[in-house]
Amino acid sequence: MTTSSYEAIRYDVADAVATITLNRPDVHNAMNDAMRRELTRCFDALATDEAVKVIVVTGAGERAFSAGADIREFVTPLQPVQFREHRRRVDFRQAMDRCPQPILAAINGFAFGGGLELALACDIRIAAAAAQMGLTEINLAIIPGGGGTQRLPRLVGRGKALEMILTGARIPADEALRIGLVERVVPTGEALKAAVELARAIAAKAPVALRYAKEAVVKGLELPLADGLRLEGDLSTLLRTTEDRVEGAKAFLEKRAPRWTGK
Repeated sequence: MTTSSYEAIRYDVADAVATITLNRPDVHNAMNDAMRRELTRCFDALATDEAVKVIVVTGAGERAFSAGADIREFVTPLQPVQFREHRRRVDFRQAMDRCPQPILAAINGFAFGGGLELALACDIRIAAAAAQMGLTEINLAIIPGGGGTQRLPRLVGRGKALEMILTGARIPADEALRIGLVERVVPTGEALKAAVELARAIAAKAPVALRYAKEAVVKGLELPLADGLRLEGDLSTLLRTTEDRVEGAKAFLEKRAPRWTGK
């Protein structure tokens, strides 16, 4: 296992799975500028790291995935242009969008505001039974500014997204599962374990096929159906030219585990 040194996050890699842990448990893993910078740097590096096949994001401790932005940074008025430029430079969600690897969120507790927006930027969300989620920015006279107004309705629909955003409601894990906000709910204390197990199962697949499958779904959702089907066809055709495709067929016929090379 390899580790990297950060202040506001922890980063570990084992078995081709990178685990990023938001590491400010004394403030419910609230996001400050240091955390945003480190997340941006971390995801930027992962976008070109071929040794990592799957990424898991979680929060330190059992109480919180992330309670959102550190409110102590909100008390000083900011000039709009300066604020926008600063946030643009540390927009770790855009860095996440550039990652070809599947990204899993292990929501082990509170996920509010920017914390939920981080989870929304992941591809698959697994929540502990005691977790609570919400876009609570309206209570601070602001709106979700980290993708929440765009990603949430794409998951749960316009009406439910507006209800959550306009009320700042906090919903429990079972409700999040019912409306499609999370894909799985597991017993409290087991979110990270379940996410890592799923990540390892995914990481065992052919790496190029993993990247193309994610691209087909994520990019396809941004396109009209006909264009999405064309993208799927192009990626499927490219995969048929890889060495791993031949290896997969041979392994199936020979009843053995495939040996992927990523070529």
